[in-house]
Amino acid sequence: MHKTCLIIMERIIIASSFDISVTTNDPILIKTVCSCVLFLDLKRDWSDHALWWEQKQQWLLRTGWTLDKCGVHADARLIFTPQHKPLRLGLPNGATLKMRACFSSPVFRTVMGICRVLNLRHPEELSLLRPVEEKKKKKDKDSSEELYDLTDVPLTAGSVQALYNGMPAHFADSPKTEAVYKMLSVSLPSPAPEAIAKLYRPASIVDKTHIHTRWLDSSRSLMQQGIQENDKLGLRFKYYTFHDMDPKYDAVRLTQLYEQARWAILLEDIDCTEEEMMLFGALQYHIGKQSLSQDMVSSCQGMDDLESALKSLEVKMVGDGNMHLIFDHFPPCRPKRLTLKGYKQYWCKFQETSISYYKSKEDRYGEPIQQLNLKGCEVAPDVNVAGQKFCIKLLIPAPEGMNEIYLRCENEKQYSQWMAACKLASKGLTLLDSSYQSEVQNIQTFLSMQRSSSAAPTSQTDESINTHSLVSPRYQKKYKPKQLTPRILEAYQNIAQLSLTSAILKFLQIWQALPDFGISYFMVRFKGSRKDEVLGIANNRLIRIDLGVGDVVKTWRYSNMRQWNVNWDIRQVAIEFDGNINIAFGCVNADCKVVHEYIGGYIFMSTRARQQSDTLNEELFHKLTGGHEAL
Repeated sequence: MHKTCLIIMERIIIASSFDISVTTNDPILIKTVCSCVLFLDLKRDWSDHALWWEQKQQWLLRTGWTLDKCGVHADARLIFTPQHKPLRLGLPNGATLKMRACFSSPVFRTVMGICRVLNLRHPEELSLLRPVEEKKKKKDKDSSEELYDLTDVPLTAGSVQALYNGMPAHFADSPKTEAVYKMLSVSLPSPAPEAIAKLYRPASIVDKTHIHTRWLDSSRSLMQQGIQENDKLGLRFKYYTFHDMDPKYDAVRLTQLYEQARWAILLEDIDCTEEEMMLFGALQYHIGKQSLSQDMVSSCQGMDDLESALKSLEVKMVGDGNMHLIFDHFPPCRPKRLTLKGYKQYWCKFQETSISYYKSKEDRYGEPIQQLNLKGCEVAPDVNVAGQKFCIKLLIPAPEGMNEIYLRCENEKQYSQWMAACKLASKGLTLLDSSYQSEVQNIQTFLSMQRSSSAAPTSQTDESINTHSLVSPRYQKKYKPKQLTPRILEAYQNIAQLSLTSAILKFLQIWQALPDFGISYFMVRFKGSRKDEVLGIANNRLIRIDLGVGDVVKTWRYSNMRQWNVNWDIRQVAIEFDGNINIAFGCVNADCKVVHEYIGGYIFMSTRARQQSDTLNEELFHKLTGGHEAL
């Protein structure tokens, strides 16, 4: 053994970081290198170290194999380096956290380890992405950013965290780690307008396609993707299917999800109406005030009553009424381009999970003009309370994709009833569900929040508000702060009595109700087409969007998908749907592996069940997202 070690030692270079490079073709066990280190009498814990093959971008983790079996040749340069290294994480709330992460495991497992330390349940919903490349300005003080250091916190192996004073035990070790947990679980004050102005804001749908090209490959390790020690990555919610949300256990998860939603709205990554923006601003203002006076870590009062706010709408309705309908077949128009001239008035009847419409009330006992089965459809609001516009957008499955239909209700009451009924029918539930009245009330409460309150106390109008941190740049340009302040305060009167947790849940509920919620955009070129188009990927459907005018061309649901695969040689994604419908496309500004992983990831999310909320089938995730490259 000593003779063998001496042979290797002749080819060893010890760097200042104590990484060891080995150049050898000797067919010895990889663990022999550890013996060499011991022979050098270097006092250090080497248990976390492993061999990294730099030329092949590959970890040699099978310690029972010989170097020959691993394919290592005489010219190979192997680096004996730690598997866990410090990494800077940019969190959704804008803070930067420094902690140790695994550089040798697939990113999917690395994120699981990170989330375990941060007390974030359901890590499969998150992933890591490269930050936006910013142009360095002169005298830029990036090094002065505040770092929350968790590098001394040991990586826990268990999935169940031991709690101490409402927080994981490893955060209760010192005042410094307690401060880190408070940063994670309580909304931070808004940064200065100058700092907000420096943040990346997509100016067009093309810019939005660049955002999602930066996701790391979940099947490969950080080192394999060129990430080095102390590099900065973003930790974000990638898949917009939030499973088993429970305020009792999800203080960090709720806060970080709220922060991601908040910045998506402020930086105009997702569109919303003017009324919705004022309500979002009021909720942010309220959450900011509550966060200063209330610690979310110990705020468990009334949590049980909030279960209903996290559940999907499940409603019932039996009735009929006079409705205005517009039917858009391919290619459908976007809601904001529709006018009242396109609507026709019919007498509509809602029964079971279908809508039947007739020319008039007198014809309702005969055969309907058409019957629309809403089971499996998508339902989205299109509301402007001030303008008395109460519309419902329906995306109904069709053989070649989805048909868009818009219902225009006559008043707020009718809208609440029909919106609730459509939501229920989309899930295939009957019209005898017991939660109908409560759901109608929830929708009416939501509408009332957007209604201006003329009875707002005059004493509130003089209160100073930093409107630059509450509304997006579009409305900052449209209105002066003196105009925005009273409007935000008017909306604030409708939500002032909400608790901190209730306000966050309400913010997330409204965010998820936006028409463009949860859509990730990619620039693609469909097979047979000569122009670039945009592919939107949502949690339950694919959307083909015309790049020139922004119109939705076609929509395909995952439930109609028979199979999908990738031709890795030409980097083309091919998908087959029911009805012998086949589509194929190549990605223009992203690796097709990113798109493949998105589709497979959402299908994986649909396999989760409440009974299995604590278990995660990692093997199934990689089968659905990794392709042959993950094997």
